Amino acid sequence: MKIWLTRHGQTNLNKNHLMQGRTDEPLNEKGILQAQKARCALGNITFDAVYSSPLQRAIHTASIIGNTPPDKILIDERLIETDFGKYEKRNYMQMGLSMSFYWACPEFFNAPKTVETLESMIERSYSFVQDLEKQKYKNVLITCHGGIMRVLSGCLADNPRKYIWRPKPHNCEIRVFSFENGIHSYIKKISI
Repeated sequence: MKIWLTRHGQTNLNKNHLMQGRTDEPLNEKGILQAQKARCALGNITFDAVYSSPLQRAIHTASIIGNTPPDKILIDERLIETDFGKYEKRNYMQMGLSMSFYWACPEFFNAPKTVETLESMIERSYSFVQDLEKQKYKNVLITCHGGIMRVLSGCLADNPRKYIWRPKPHNCEIRVFSFENGIHSYIKKISI
């Protein structure tokens, strides 16, 4: 199975450098264009299944990149973005030290109160991946968000840390993995 993991296209909150977790913000014009460019970069690849976070920015991106009608997308709550709690919609540069340190280096700093922990993200990511492994897909697209994509990347690369935090995924960046004979492998990155 080839697993094509991508982050949604740009939104106005992204454009304005604001933390965007569970806020259901739509794609902006640039985000739609990014998704269209990502689709073009895939050529004639077709997907046996297209999964998405329940947030509209991810669903719209999944529909474009997956070349799939929105009502055919498999929505999974485990793919939703990190819950940023009281830091939601705060400017990246004005979050305060505890959130800034946590989001930069979660391996060294704990999540501040009201923010979803790394352990919670790992638990839901691994649960999703274990369910996905039971499927017989040739190609599957997963559309999610920058925070949870870092943990899903770790799962899909069999990283001992269970996440790949850096480099951060860009809007509509696609990371390709394989799952063969019980082993995950990273194949390549497609940037637009």
